[in-house]
Amino acid sequence: MSLRTRLALVFIAATLIPLGATVWVTTALLDRSLRLSPVDQLSGLSRSLEKTGREYYQQACEQLKADALAGRATPAVAPAAIADFEASDEGERFVLTGNGGSQLLYLMKTPEGVTAWQRPLAMRMQDLSRQYSDARRTVSSLSELRRGFFFTWGLLAAAIWLVALSLVWLAATRFSRPIVKLTEALKSLAAGDFRIRVPTERTDEIGLATEAFNRTASQLEHSRDRLVYLTQLASWQVLARKTAHEVKNSLTPIRLTVEEMVARSNEPDKAFLETAAGIVVDEIESLERRIRAFSEFSSEPPVCPQPLDLHQLVEERIAFLKSAHPEVRYAVEVAESTPSALADEDLVKGILVNLLENAAEAAGDGGQILTRVCPLEDRVAIEVHDSGPGLSEMARTSLFQPTISFKKRGMGLGLSIARKSALLSGGDILLIAGELGGAGFRVLLPGVNGAVAAHSGR
Repeated sequence: MSLRTRLALVFIAATLIPLGATVWVTTALLDRSLRLSPVDQLSGLSRSLEKTGREYYQQACEQLKADALAGRATPAVAPAAIADFEASDEGERFVLTGNGGSQLLYLMKTPEGVTAWQRPLAMRMQDLSRQYSDARRTVSSLSELRRGFFFTWGLLAAAIWLVALSLVWLAATRFSRPIVKLTEALKSLAAGDFRIRVPTERTDEIGLATEAFNRTASQLEHSRDRLVYLTQLASWQVLARKTAHEVKNSLTPIRLTVEEMVARSNEPDKAFLETAAGIVVDEIESLERRIRAFSEFSSEPPVCPQPLDLHQLVEERIAFLKSAHPEVRYAVEVAESTPSALADEDLVKGILVNLLENAAEAAGDGGQILTRVCPLEDRVAIEVHDSGPGLSEMARTSLFQPTISFKKRGMGLGLSIARKSALLSGGDILLIAGELGGAGFRVLLPGVNGAVAAHSGR
């Protein structure tokens, strides 16, 4: 059973009994108050009037008949009603005559014919009957109005309850729908989909829970990516160590042999041998540089985090590189209240040198490099933007993957080593949109306050 249905059932169970009791009490009170109204008085008066009139008429008929039979009443002139009586099978009849039924006529058949006796009445019976009928119609109309009132009251109470139930249903739907979405997202997250996010615009507890879920999913995704990347780096480190070992084993005898050739050569051939040996030695030194790069990549230097003033480090690295790239223009932006970072100084210097060197080569003569230092949540960010041509889609897909480059000044491992250094410092390097038309990188490092809070939480 869904949460929405349960909330609706709880509302029904919680309101039906109080609603029924309220309707019953209200109906009883209204019925009592209406019964005490002039409607009931008029109804009682009309019934009493009807009873009194009937009793008076009955007594008048009996008295007239008794007087006629006893000879105390004088026969009257036969009115027009006698003809109708003669045609009937009745032996006697009482008829109201006169203005408004103010005369009572007693007709009786005898062997000599129809004899009539007449007596005046104290009231006009037809007027009394009409007044009684009018009173009964008024009472009937008021009774219908009363029944209509109770029907309307019951209908109104039911309508209000149904409207309240509909509002509860809508509120339960609005309340349960984000919970259902959050539950489905949790199932997807448990199944390994770390990219799942639940969009929400709510600011209540459900919205806060959804935002917490999205942050958790984002952190899990980032942790998984870091773990995958570090696992890949471990595999490359093993390969780098093996490659460095094999190449070094070959380089050592080559170098010794060439030096021995130069030492034992004859004087006339020495210039040629020196030239050839110089070429071989240069190539060997180039291979040695590559071996050192592999060794640095495969090594795990000790990490010594300490509070760092990133603004000062950035200015220092830029001043160090300006002599090599005097044609490049540098700009540094530092946000106010930027905290210190907690990281290894040597690792951060290596990261800055790599990113600034790559940016200078991409920007070229007359190019521009923008470096920004700013806080970002509980971290400190260093952004490096260049005005170069940017990165191709192919380069973006394998940007931080270790590769082998045979450029004169590149080993193909710089960004991999830089990201590895950032990860070892508790941060990361991300590719972002460049603000100068070229590439843009963001180095995330833990802030001093955030790192202290995390350490205290552990």
